[in-house]
Amino acid sequence: MKHRRNSDMSNVKEMAKQMRIDIIEEVAAAGSGHPGGSLSVTDIMATLYFDKMNIDPKNPKWEDRDRLVLSKGHVAPALYAALAEKGYFNREDLKTLRKNDSFLQGHPDMKKTPGVDVSTGSLGQGLSIANGMALAGRMNHKDYYVYVILGDGEIQEGQVWEAAMSSAHYKLDHVIAFLDFNGLQIDGTNEEVMNVNPVDEKFRSFGWNVQMIDGHDCDAISAAIDEAKRNIGKPNMIICKTVKGKGVSFMENQVGWHGTAPNAEQAARALEELKAI
Repeated sequence: MKHRRNSDMSNVKEMAKQMRIDIIEEVAAAGSGHPGGSLSVTDIMATLYFDKMNIDPKNPKWEDRDRLVLSKGHVAPALYAALAEKGYFNREDLKTLRKNDSFLQGHPDMKKTPGVDVSTGSLGQGLSIANGMALAGRMNHKDYYVYVILGDGEIQEGQVWEAAMSSAHYKLDHVIAFLDFNGLQIDGTNEEVMNVNPVDEKFRSFGWNVQMIDGHDCDAISAAIDEAKRNIGKPNMIICKTVKGKGVSFMENQVGWHGTAPNAEQAARALEELKAI
């Protein structure tokens, strides 16, 4: 059964707020995880799941559904929050993140978690997978879109650019990629580790349709997706300028929160800030 999307963006923004709360609670309960990048992709994820994606939580394997490839799989807490809020599983299950017997592991597992379209975690592979999904859709005369979320540190991987060439070569206009462009990775800034700029010019030179937007503006994200869908014959890259740790003052733009869980006191402070937004 086709899921009708909700065009009320105020609802999307409320879901993004709730998802950020979920993320902090998940990672705090686990005592490990990646809060920084999870918080930076939240608005992208909320817009996809609560405004754009054609999906059915009651039928996760529906063959006509849109697909999501979370190439930066370490931000699984954001994906799990979206899936729980969408109704794929109980919100209480979020507290089991990274537990040995949980179906919510540190990276997405398509064999265990309802709503996960592909297992990810090894960086650099997601765009290649998305290309395969889009080509399969074309061959099977399907009209679904494949959304893929990449990290800015991740695009230092050579496989991303091999895949980018393939996307353009095969004119995969049903691939819509998002770059979580928060400027920070586990070892420091992108410029310090391996400068990726100018990313917009790079993807354009590879034959992509490119937009650059505020990755925390759900209206802008929604409009960019609509624009991407009007594009024919080219893959789509939406470069989202984001803030690592968005919504929690002491986490924002701090590289140390890439893969560090908050303790009880820090989690309480973070939740207080998020609930006050």
